[in-house]
Amino acid sequence: MTLTMTRSAHARETLVLGLPLIGSHLAQMALHVTDTVMVGWYGVVSLAAVVLGASSFFIVFVVGSGFAKAVMPMVAAALGREDETQVRRDTRMGIWLSIAFGVAVYPIFWWSGPILLALGQDPEVSALARDYMRIVGLGMVPALVVTVLQSYLSALHRTQVVLWVTLVAVAVNVGVNWALIFGNWGFPELGARGAAIATVTVQLVSLAALGLYAHLLPALRRFHLFQRFWRPDWPALRQVFRLGLPIGLTGLAEGGLFQASALMMGWIGTVELAAHGIALEVAALTFMLHVGLSSAATIRIARFDGQGERQALRQAAKVAVVISLGVAIASVILFLSAPRPIVALFLDLSKPESAAILAYGTVLLGLAALFQLADGMQVMALGLLRGVQDTRVPMWLAAVSYWLIGIPSSYVLAFPMGYGGVGLWLGLVVGLVCAAASLMWRFWRLVS
Repeated sequence: MTLTMTRSAHARETLVLGLPLIGSHLAQMALHVTDTVMVGWYGVVSLAAVVLGASSFFIVFVVGSGFAKAVMPMVAAALGREDETQVRRDTRMGIWLSIAFGVAVYPIFWWSGPILLALGQDPEVSALARDYMRIVGLGMVPALVVTVLQSYLSALHRTQVVLWVTLVAVAVNVGVNWALIFGNWGFPELGARGAAIATVTVQLVSLAALGLYAHLLPALRRFHLFQRFWRPDWPALRQVFRLGLPIGLTGLAEGGLFQASALMMGWIGTVELAAHGIALEVAALTFMLHVGLSSAATIRIARFDGQGERQALRQAAKVAVVISLGVAIASVILFLSAPRPIVALFLDLSKPESAAILAYGTVLLGLAALFQLADGMQVMALGLLRGVQDTRVPMWLAAVSYWLIGIPSSYVLAFPMGYGGVGLWLGLVVGLVCAAASLMWRFWRLVS
């Protein structure tokens, strides 16, 4: 059967899938923001410990989440082939690998104290970060399984429940933080440890909500997701691992690019680092729009790939790219037309250092406009490639673009050439442009 769809129909389906996913990604960011703000109210040492611990957790989580993200195109492709048994097997093996990964990495969290001290961190902050990480590390397994269930439900076009559960998670996080960080409502005052308990609580609540929805919803019972959960399916396990590990390492490579940029900006100065953090936070918000659209594109491309509908696949990809370009252009206009008011939202302008941060942040946000197109295109290209289950070569293309081109370009422009923070951000643009160009070339070469 040949599928014939107009461009407007493709756009509508992409947005119906993508908008709830965009909302859930933004809500996920809100979890991080509420932790940072509420612990910041509590104390400086606690904030430093939580920032250190949460960023360490996220780095490990990114690698493990590759298995969960591999489930999305595999389930969508199985649906395209009308193979409902394979839907269950792929998802179940994604859960297996996520559990195994979460258990395997827990020693990193348990022994985080000596690791942080060896990396030159302040002893007081390291001790508190160790306590935080020992607790929050217990949430790695549920966090990864939640991501598998999100991928499974998204591939089944159940993206709205993913959004609503994430929004509930934000509310739960605020409430438990309020009780345990500050000792309100008769609970003990635990500071950073309270924030860690809140994070694990949120992950368990999300797991229960999504698991019950996937198991009990009448429309989904036919998949028997948890039926004979203990039974292995070695071919599916190998395929999830083969697709998922490169996805995780690609995320690590991209995250490493921005971590390295923050480290180098710290060499330049405190004001510059503060401005850098604000500009990246704003850019991350717009990036979430592209991530949601990219996930929607993955699902649709994988479904058409499973059906063998190459013409519809190419048309859907073109429409997704055009939508992402439109979002990027809107972001460019916003960043160039109102950089100062945007940066000012993150500052207390009564403080003496705020004027310098505002001025520098305004410059960096203007530079952020330069990489909006490239950043949107590289994440969209990754989504399209995952839709056709191509992840290994994209991993190498991304690693080369970020680590062999982007980071060295940032260093050379910032320091030997003397452009400072501006040069550092221009190097980020170079790396992202290389990634976008090479990954898009890879996709269109595969499907042409």
